[in-house]
Amino acid sequence: MTETNIDQRLKVEAAYPFAQRIFVAAGLPEADAAIVADNLLQADLRGHPSHGISRLKVYCNRIRDGFVAREPAIHVINETPAAFHLDGGHGMGAVVADKAMRMCIRKARTSGIAMCSVRAGTHFGIASYYTMQAASRDMIGFACSNAPAAIAPWGGIVPMLGTNPFSMSVPAGKHRPLVFDSASSIVARGKINLAEIEDRPIPLGWAIDQQGRPTTDATEALKGSVLPFGEHKGYGIALMIDILSGILGGGAYGPHLGPLWNNSETYQDLGFFLLAIDIASFRDIDDFKAQIDQMIDEIKASESAPDRNEILVPGEIEFRNEQYNRKHGIIVGAGVLHDLDELRRELDLEMNLAALLHSA
Repeated sequence: MTETNIDQRLKVEAAYPFAQRIFVAAGLPEADAAIVADNLLQADLRGHPSHGISRLKVYCNRIRDGFVAREPAIHVINETPAAFHLDGGHGMGAVVADKAMRMCIRKARTSGIAMCSVRAGTHFGIASYYTMQAASRDMIGFACSNAPAAIAPWGGIVPMLGTNPFSMSVPAGKHRPLVFDSASSIVARGKINLAEIEDRPIPLGWAIDQQGRPTTDATEALKGSVLPFGEHKGYGIALMIDILSGILGGGAYGPHLGPLWNNSETYQDLGFFLLAIDIASFRDIDDFKAQIDQMIDEIKASESAPDRNEILVPGEIEFRNEQYNRKHGIIVGAGVLHDLDELRRELDLEMNLAALLHSA
């Protein structure tokens, strides 16, 4: 296919079956391939291409190399009415975390609250994929994961902690759910990975190199350290998520986790922590939603800064992105298109990638 340095858009209705077929060809069962493809495309739709279809190649490489189980033996290690410990069997993170959140939701219906610690996981995509499942069922959802060391402790230059993402979603009434989803770093490391794939510089202030110097070179940033958000505050949050996701479940943490990228030697061994709170166990769900609506209305009606014409609430930008991208397609750069086409050829699939692009 013809390459261009200009970003293009993949048709959403074609991207889903394309990604699912790739994963099936790589060895995943149909149902698991559908979950992982949906997780990636949700990231693209919501405006986070660093966690979207750009990850198809690295996921498939991990499956090919035997460090992601095609049919993992996911099983419960310990269980109480409101908590359980799950072994992910080194399966696709999205498959494992999806199962864990569904179990949390089911348990929360009877216990009021349910939480899960997961060990032996792999990269699980955007954390809001799971918390929004809880919000859609009138629950508050929380999810976090640790990640390979990429952040230096505040005051240091050697990566010791992951970018450790976390999300919380809350249902509303007339409004869309509130959805917060963030890495503990100033930017998700995947955005730097994507910049390297596309051979683009990164903004100053995202990362430092191995000598602790600010850099705009994505490759040097990946060798160095991503900066935490809020300086010492992001560092502290990353540390606590590592404890909650990794050590609580008897798993690995920080520098003891395996990388996702350029790694054909080790399992990732990531840990997750997921939580569902059944709001109806605490108060009337309609009253709760009405108060959330009131909170949103009051925030959005408050006076905005001189250089802003609107105040947004968490998740609002992503919902707008999704509406637009469903109509116009998801953004892909030349580097990602090259990876997708190379992957298609490696898996011997007769698929015309150019036909999936929106016409200019």
